[in-house]
Amino acid sequence: MNKLHFILLVVFVLLLNACATKKQKVNDSDFPRLENPFFGQKPPGSIPEIFAPSVISAGHGELAAAFSPDLQKFYFRKYDEGLENDALVALQYKDNLWTETFVVPRGEISPDGQILYVGNEYREQTPSGWSEVKSLGAPFDSIPIMRLTASSKGTYYFDDVSSFGDKPPIVHIRYSRLINGKHDKPRTLGIDTGTKLKFHPFIAPDESYIIFDSKLENGNADIYISFRRQDGSWGAAIKLGNKINTELSDVYGSVTSDGKYFFFTRTLSNGKKNTMWVDAGFIEALRPK
Repeated sequence: MNKLHFILLVVFVLLLNACATKKQKVNDSDFPRLENPFFGQKPPGSIPEIFAPSVISAGHGELAAAFSPDLQKFYFRKYDEGLENDALVALQYKDNLWTETFVVPRGEISPDGQILYVGNEYREQTPSGWSEVKSLGAPFDSIPIMRLTASSKGTYYFDDVSSFGDKPPIVHIRYSRLINGKHDKPRTLGIDTGTKLKFHPFIAPDESYIIFDSKLENGNADIYISFRRQDGSWGAAIKLGNKINTELSDVYGSVTSDGKYFFFTRTLSNGKKNTMWVDAGFIEALRPK
C-alpha cells in the first residue's frame, strides 16, 4: 500500500469513529500537488469515467457528489454498510493541505455556496462554518423532500415523496418561485417521462434546463433533461444517451458551476455506488435548436 492510500485510509478510519464534527488534516511532502480543482485528473470525454477513484471511490460507496461554486471544495455523501447514516463529506485542497470533514447527514449547495439545503431544512455558511439546521417554514416543513436545489433567482425545485408509499407509488417534482422575498405555493412540474416516479432534480442556475432521474416501480433509474422554452413552459423530457444511462441505476445528476462537467451516481450490480463524471457538452448538443 503506497503512502497516499495509507494516509487516506487513516483519515477515513478516524472520521468514521468520530462522535462529533471534526477535521482531519494531511500534510506530507510526498502528498501530490494537484494542479487543478478536479484532483489533478485528466478531464473526461464523452464516455463517463469514475471520478478520482483513489480518493473518492476508495472502498466506500458515494452519492450526490458536487463541487462548490468556486470549485475549491468537493462535497459527497459517503454511503456504506458500516455507517448508520450516510454522511456529507467535504474535501478541500489549499496550500498543500487536505481537510476532510463530516458536515451534515446530507445537503445540496446553493448556487452562491452560502446555503446548504437539507430536505425541507437548511444551513447557512458562517465565518465559523455551517449554522445549525433551520426550517424552510411552511409549506415545505410538511413536505418530505429527498433533494432540493435552487436557481440563482431563488426558485426551489424538489421531489415531493409524500405519495411514495401509495400503490402505485408516485413522486412528483415541484417548484416554488421566490416572489417579493417569499416562496409561493409549490406547483407540480408537468414533464412526462412515462413513469410516475421522478427524483433528484437539478436546476440550472439560470433555469434554462432541469436534470432529474425517473424510473418504473420495479426498474432501474435513468437520467433525463428538459429545456425551458422561450414562453416559460418546459419541453419534452429527453433521456440521456446510453453512455450515461446503462442497464444499471444512474441517478443524481448535477453540472459544475463552470458548465464543463456532468456528475452523477451509478449503482453497480453489487450495490456499490460510484461517482461518475463526463464532459457536459452533450447538454448543448441536446438543446432544441
